[in-house]
Amino acid sequence: MKKISILFLFLALFFTVKATDNKTIRISTNETDLILKVGDNGRLYQAYFGEKLLNPADVNLFSWEVSRGSDGSAVRRGWDVMSGNGNEDFYEPAVSVLHNDGNPSTILKYVSHTESAVDGGTQFVITLQDDVYPLTVKMYYVAYTDENIFKSWTEISHKEKKPVTLQQYASSMLYFSALSYYLTEFSSDWGKEVQMASQQLLPGKKVIDTKLGSRANMMMDPFFEVGFDAPVQELQGTVLMGTLGWTGNFRFTFEVDNVGNLRVISGINPYASNYELAPNTVFKTPEFIFTLSYNGTSQGSRNYHDWARNYSLKDGMGDRMTLLNNWENTYFDFDEAKLVSLMEGAKELGVDMFLLDDGWFGNGDHARNGDHAGLGDWEVNRAKLPGGISALTKAAGEAGVKFGIWIEPEMVNPKSDLYQKHPEWAIENPNRETHYYRNQLVLDLSNPEVQDYVYGVVDNILSNNPDVAYFKWDCNSPITNIYSPYLGKRQSQLYIDHCRGLYNVLERVKENYPDTPMMLCSGGGARCDFEALKYFTEFWCSDNTEPVERCYIQWGFSQFFPIKSMSAHVTEWNRKASIKFRTDVASMCKLGFDIDLEDLSPDELAYCQQAIQNWNRLKPAILDGDLYRLVSPYETNHMAVVEVTKDKNKAVLFSYDLHPRYAEKVVPVRLQGLDPTRQYLVEEINLMPGRKSDFKANGKTYSGDYLMKVGLDTFTAKDMNSRVIEITAE
Repeated sequence: MKKISILFLFLALFFTVKATDNKTIRISTNETDLILKVGDNGRLYQAYFGEKLLNPADVNLFSWEVSRGSDGSAVRRGWDVMSGNGNEDFYEPAVSVLHNDGNPSTILKYVSHTESAVDGGTQFVITLQDDVYPLTVKMYYVAYTDENIFKSWTEISHKEKKPVTLQQYASSMLYFSALSYYLTEFSSDWGKEVQMASQQLLPGKKVIDTKLGSRANMMMDPFFEVGFDAPVQELQGTVLMGTLGWTGNFRFTFEVDNVGNLRVISGINPYASNYELAPNTVFKTPEFIFTLSYNGTSQGSRNYHDWARNYSLKDGMGDRMTLLNNWENTYFDFDEAKLVSLMEGAKELGVDMFLLDDGWFGNGDHARNGDHAGLGDWEVNRAKLPGGISALTKAAGEAGVKFGIWIEPEMVNPKSDLYQKHPEWAIENPNRETHYYRNQLVLDLSNPEVQDYVYGVVDNILSNNPDVAYFKWDCNSPITNIYSPYLGKRQSQLYIDHCRGLYNVLERVKENYPDTPMMLCSGGGARCDFEALKYFTEFWCSDNTEPVERCYIQWGFSQFFPIKSMSAHVTEWNRKASIKFRTDVASMCKLGFDIDLEDLSPDELAYCQQAIQNWNRLKPAILDGDLYRLVSPYETNHMAVVEVTKDKNKAVLFSYDLHPRYAEKVVPVRLQGLDPTRQYLVEEINLMPGRKSDFKANGKTYSGDYLMKVGLDTFTAKDMNSRVIEITAE
């Protein structure tokens, strides 16, 4: 399909091709140019955003002149890189400030810019100044050269005599000109995360946002895709992919204006969040991370994956541990002897670590024997675990595995010692009936004392038990009863200051325990953003581990997040699915187990042991290779992905038959990412003991060209069937 050039070059009406003194700022990767231009009115405009211009002289062809009508009004509207409230544009502004004198207008003009090298690319800092008030907005852009990823955020400050009120404060404002626009959004709820749906954007506004405060993306996910002149496709077409690095309320606004241009505004959701900014202080907005791909979402995803591993994900280039979790085996019902037995089972299974989940803390009336009590009381339950955590880490060491532990330090049960001692530490409305979500309340992280307490949960565990090798950090409740005793009359700052308080805690953990891996969990996958992932090595995609549903969930999350950040466990959800199918689905991600090993037959245990060995052997492809999504579960009754090492020496093809129809036509799976000039040996792995492969291509050698153009017949008519194919260059 012919590549679509968005925006990119405006009609002659919009540009004059002549010499101009107006400043030009070129922000570039190897593939894309974002060109900003200072207009003759002193304001900064987006002049071009599209495929990189090959001739440097062409950059100088752009100019921006604002012509005027007979009444003196501006004729051209829009394209301000940070459009303020109260200018001649009639659409959603990116920034709105209420000044000391009650004036709500903001019109920003260019002052200066700097350019400097940063790890992986170039950073631009552009200073804009209100033309009437001492208000400054610094716009930051980072262009990552090889990954074709951009980041943008702003810093707002002022020198007015009294505080001003920030009413809107976007991280980014982008413009596009095409014949049509198609949005792919990702909606969620518990157990059905990242459900993908598409629609055409028509005149007016489409808003994707959340108002949950904590566990913020339980219902809507903080990322999107926009296709230009055609719906978003995997392998072709120009697509904008964007996500916000913010673990609180976010908002994306897509607005098609009166002349058919699209504006995309990304940032913190200003809902109930007017922010009082004191003089000479800085309000920093979160990072908006985006890419333009000219070959569909497949290439865009790999842009994100490479960028995240290199520059964003905690220990992005490091290893990941397989594990056995006890949750679905024991829930809250366990003791020390039971856990020691599970550790020994973990060693027999062949995983690296045993992970102790919820239920290990709280005592007396507040013992954690269910989800009604104990949160906040991070003292070991003496009845269950008389030897404490130290006895467990010692037992794990003797069993030959590492030990990890579950915490939920941001939350509190009313039935807890902590709540009885410090009820003012909870977010709770003092004069209304309290609403509980999962029988708990959210601790007020806008309060520095609470930040110290939450940090202390981690610090106390690791100080007293240095052999703890891993944390599963959960967050099971959104904010209810929105009121902060600490903030007093500044309640509209709670959503923002709470999220910043969380980052303060995580920054301290990272500074003092930089080598401790942590899983980001939130009642499943209700937290997944690149700001949080600066502090976490991986995230839990969903509590729903039913393997067919997991195919959709893993397909969706892989649009933006690298495989090594996506935790997937083999569980007993859907026992109609074989242990092979459940394991093969989890194996395309960061592999773990959460099953009762005693329920496995000898052959099933032997299969799992072999699958773990294969996964460990193939980590260079699975965790650090290039991901290619080949066959979508949204379009067929099957799914296939391939993960290819950077040197193209090794690949792993995961092929899944979900629920095929009777006599359904299937076609070969054509691979991607191989070297077309090389020969590859094709072998089926992850076979049940005693079973020979019926895969016709097994043991044969094909050229990379053949595998990519003709493909392999991996699909079958069997329900919940899977094949894992190892592909090795000869």
